[in-house]
Amino acid sequence: MDRLRGADIVAKALERLGVTRIFTLSGNHIMPIFDALLATKIQLVHVRQEAACVHMADAWGRLTGEVGVALVTGGQGMSNGAAALFTALAAESPVLLLSGHAGLKESGRGAFQELAQADIARPMTKASWTASSVATLGTDLATAMRIALEGRPGPVHLALPVDLLEESVDERSIRLPDAVTPVAVAPASDLIDRVARIVADHERPLILVGPAMCGDERRSKSDALARRIGVPIVAMESPRGTNDPSLGSFAEILEDADLLVLIGKPLDFTLKFGEAPAISGDCKFVVIDPDPELVARAARSKGDRLLASGIADPSAVLEALGSSEVSDGSGHGEWYRRVGAALSYEPPEWNDAESPDRVHPVQLCRAVRDFLGKHPGGTLICDGGEIGQWPQAIVKGERRLVNGVSGTIGASIPFAIATRCLNPTGPVIAILGDGTFGFHMAELDTAVRYDLPIIVVIGNDARWNAEYQIQLRSYGIDRANNCELLPSRYEQVAEALGGVGIRVTSPGELPAALEAAHASGKPTCINVLIEGVPAPAIRRPT
Repeated sequence: MDRLRGADIVAKALERLGVTRIFTLSGNHIMPIFDALLATKIQLVHVRQEAACVHMADAWGRLTGEVGVALVTGGQGMSNGAAALFTALAAESPVLLLSGHAGLKESGRGAFQELAQADIARPMTKASWTASSVATLGTDLATAMRIALEGRPGPVHLALPVDLLEESVDERSIRLPDAVTPVAVAPASDLIDRVARIVADHERPLILVGPAMCGDERRSKSDALARRIGVPIVAMESPRGTNDPSLGSFAEILEDADLLVLIGKPLDFTLKFGEAPAISGDCKFVVIDPDPELVARAARSKGDRLLASGIADPSAVLEALGSSEVSDGSGHGEWYRRVGAALSYEPPEWNDAESPDRVHPVQLCRAVRDFLGKHPGGTLICDGGEIGQWPQAIVKGERRLVNGVSGTIGASIPFAIATRCLNPTGPVIAILGDGTFGFHMAELDTAVRYDLPIIVVIGNDARWNAEYQIQLRSYGIDRANNCELLPSRYEQVAEALGGVGIRVTSPGELPAALEAAHASGKPTCINVLIEGVPAPAIRRPT
């Protein structure tokens, strides 16, 4: 009689569910899974800190549309990893965090690393629970993946008690799950007809879509649809919201819109909650979302200004709109062109941006832009903080990942590693600040061990610049204290870990530094001494 451990069931179920790679950090509770995975074709990327696992799974989910899987041990391992769940939740990224857990038979008796893990993760996930039976482990995994994918995508946490992983059962008693096929909720046909009429009745409509629609393929489809129907479609995924520098002078357009059609885009702080002066008090709303609570929230907020609402998958809504009456492309041509000009606007003063002693962020980003232009297929990854906003404004690459609506910092190096695992043909460049580098610098070791050449560009202004800028605005220069750092030789960290380190002190050194990093075929850190200026807040002169 063949018997399976719970760990074998987990490994086989993950493989049947289509998982090809797991981002992990080992620990006592999950070593049975490590052993069981040897009998599968699933590859492990073994990292240096648990939050990095979840950030990597997040990037995988965003780039592929598949569920990105992270595996960590229980106790502090789980709580470390859980810190990154909020980033995935705000980015609407399908992620499955699997954590080891104290044995069920020892629960409540002071077991090793016993912790209420499901309770910790629940506020940062779509669902979080602890497996309770060996027989249902496969079902638990399939359910978790379905939840992560369906409706508004997002992270799910499943805790795996170690005694279940070690328990063995008759193989004939176990039914492994089949691949999960998420079901998209289609919009009611009368809803689409009504929305089409509402759009046609307004002079300055904007269709806004949320983070789940910001992947490269979906963004491309949205742009094509906007051109076909002649109505602007704007994808929003930045914590800067109306001041997202990648959207040019979007804020001025938003002020003038007379209709906002929110398709999978929450009415939240990124839109100033739909309130004046960011949005006209006369502006009307349409809200269609897979999450009923977000629709209800908009209804409570906007009352009779909400002209239509419904529950549906954003992709299905956009596809239906493309076949509706709104698709004739007439009636909004001037507005469409005006919005396009605003979104692509760059202040002319950027042409002369320079620093007498250091590199201006504009100079850094234009060098990266030119480099990516010479190396097609590249990926740009932007961290948070002030420096993270400049490449979003200037570098228009083929593929990009940003920190997301959560506003977190520190995810860019894990993002870059996960992106490189997908084996893109072009370079992978992460731009981050010197403060941010401290979060996951050890993951350069991961990149070296797995031969994943990434280019990490640090904008080094020797301070936590986002907070420093807040101090300047709110309290004045005399009270701008305690945000200082040293102009450290961060590139030497990469060298010590087996990568390449390059220090840049002038704009003229940047092109050669980027080419040398790319040619090295190794993980490279380019430490650029920059001028610590505020992030761009783009406005066209009136």
